[in-house]
Amino acid sequence: MASIYAIFSMGLNVHWGYTGLLNFGIAGFFALGAYTSALVTSRMPTGALANYVKQVFGLGMPFPIGVLAAAIVAGLIAIPVGLLTLRLSEGYLAIATIGISESIRIFFNNESWLANGPQGLIGLPQPLRSLVSPDYYNFVYLAIVVIFLVIVYLALERGIRSPWGRVLRAIREDETMSEADGKNVFLFKLQSLVLGAVIMGIGGSLYAHFSAAIQPSVFEPLFGTFIIWTMLTLGGTGNNKGAILGAFIVWAIWSWSTYLINQVVPPGFQTRAPYIRYILIGLILVIVMVRRPKGLIGEERQVSRF
Repeated sequence: MASIYAIFSMGLNVHWGYTGLLNFGIAGFFALGAYTSALVTSRMPTGALANYVKQVFGLGMPFPIGVLAAAIVAGLIAIPVGLLTLRLSEGYLAIATIGISESIRIFFNNESWLANGPQGLIGLPQPLRSLVSPDYYNFVYLAIVVIFLVIVYLALERGIRSPWGRVLRAIREDETMSEADGKNVFLFKLQSLVLGAVIMGIGGSLYAHFSAAIQPSVFEPLFGTFIIWTMLTLGGTGNNKGAILGAFIVWAIWSWSTYLINQVVPPGFQTRAPYIRYILIGLILVIVMVRRPKGLIGEERQVSRF
């Protein structure tokens, strides 16, 4: 799961770390990727199950097609989102993106024809599942996710070291100067938003097939947006290595604290105890921001080797 969240973190890094887009709507692209891949790869329910699971279609396509569809849909939806929001100031952009994200989640929670409403979709196909023992399948899926993680990392590293990537950083540092230099700032911002959304769509697809079930509650702001912001801020913005490191550290703390709570806290208090995780992650983030304001791995000074 940490590797999947590392992909989300790199997508956010494109928006905030490289371009300065304050996007609080990660969960929306997360949901679009997850639901698109689920509908493209699953099959229509039959028999008695059809009375309980309502979905508009189920194409039964292979897993790679589902990932590709998730990336395309998230990227396409990012275009009108960008056209509506990217001319807003930073604060209003943050409000607009979280509003759009919540609208997407609420839509999936209230519809009863597209993706089974609040009950969500279950029994999603998992790649190579029939070829591997259940005891070892998580390792196989980890390998699949790591392959996607490496591909995204290498592609972003190449892109950010190109002239296109240097323009993004210039826009982040001084938008007015970039416009004076003849750059179409709005177009570059839109390209950045779409690219980050594509990456988040891929992450959503990988999450859906790992869990084999999705429902709207998964995409609430806490888990779908703010924990990813914590990962990027902790690891270091403007650096893909930092985005990955932050994701692994935060997820390790989350998992370790969950195990510790289950072992130490009496059963009667365990429903409230999970909030300890939020406090712990918040304290660590505050300490890091005080000691290392740029994150554990700061932004690299060298953007291009040419």
